[in-house]
Amino acid sequence: MGKTKTAVITDIPEQEIAGKVQYEEKKKKQKEKEAKLEKKKKQVERVGLKGGERIKVVSGDVVEEPKTDEEISKKAKPKIRGKKYQAARAKIDKTKLYSLPEAVKLIKDTSYSSFDATVDLHLVTKKEGLTVSIELPYQTGKKKKIEIADNSTIESIKKGKIDFDILLATPEMMPKLVPFAKMLGPRGLMPNPKNGTLVKDKSAASKFSANKLHLKSEKNAPVIHTSVGKVSQKDSELQNNVSAILEAIGPKQILKAYLAPTMGAAIKLNLTN
Repeated sequence: MGKTKTAVITDIPEQEIAGKVQYEEKKKKQKEKEAKLEKKKKQVERVGLKGGERIKVVSGDVVEEPKTDEEISKKAKPKIRGKKYQAARAKIDKTKLYSLPEAVKLIKDTSYSSFDATVDLHLVTKKEGLTVSIELPYQTGKKKKIEIADNSTIESIKKGKIDFDILLATPEMMPKLVPFAKMLGPRGLMPNPKNGTLVKDKSAASKFSANKLHLKSEKNAPVIHTSVGKVSQKDSELQNNVSAILEAIGPKQILKAYLAPTMGAAIKLNLTN
């Protein structure tokens, strides 16, 4: 007998076989993925927080639970101003830039506090890190008590008693004040040469003016906030204090300026006149 030849005959193209293999691999990966997700679901825990808030912990990761429509609507509600504020705001034209004399008159007309309100100046400057030291022509409010640091001052500070508005110190007293820097610093009471509160000797303290002002823009924003006086002060005094600050900073460095009382609406100043 002759040799027998065996032939394998198939009607399935090679491309179809390859596609089937890829499909099986894809299906296998999908099942593995679904198994992992199922495992994670079993690890979900609900933990109660303050205020009734809940979070989900999945595989050790903290995920904030989505807020309800009611919670979102409550947060989105605009702030409702009182009738007094709205009445004061109605007297001010939002589109107008007011001259300094006009703004000061409006401040007095629209301030509705029952006490002698403070008049604040808010500035938006061109750059951050702006610092200016200036002596205002008039006081910005109540008379400030100035104290020259001595041993009795140290004892009072140790007891937590601070009854002064400005603290002066000589170089000899500074080492004794350093331990209280965390207490005095945040209140702006730590003596330093920048604002003139570090004096050569006690006799130089008599020449120190309580109207000295050290202005500095906020740490992460080109914004300056400062007080320029009280509503009860004369118009001319408030105007001169504002003018002195604007000139010290420099008109070219100021983008926007607003005057506002403690309780009342802000008034935008015209910086071109």
